[in-house]
Amino acid sequence: MYELTKNERDMGMLVHLASFAGYLVPFGNILGPLIVWLMKREDSLFVDACGRNTLNFQISMMIYYIIGFILAWFIIGFFILGLLVLLNVIFSVIGAVKASEGKVYKYPLAIGFI
Repeated sequence: MYELTKNERDMGMLVHLASFAGYLVPFGNILGPLIVWLMKREDSLFVDACGRNTLNFQISMMIYYIIGFILAWFIIGFFILGLLVLLNVIFSVIGAVKASEGKVYKYPLAIGFI
């Protein structure tokens, strides 16, 4: 195993933090990490792993949000949506911190699409 450069750790962290673009732009939670991942995945295996994990988690969260919106007709969905937003923020911050430490973070609740 080789030592990660600061640039690799920073790019890994940026992939995780790019998911917060979803609070500014529709589907930004997927597009932000996707853009960073596509630009840097061939430069570093670490960034590639961070990008794959982040995208898998954000796509999974999108599916969970849709289920929450459907369940909002039955009131319980509002609680589920609130919990999902909270988990999304917490797990994304944990992923960014782990990436800054040079560790690949495997998100809980993530379905392996990529």
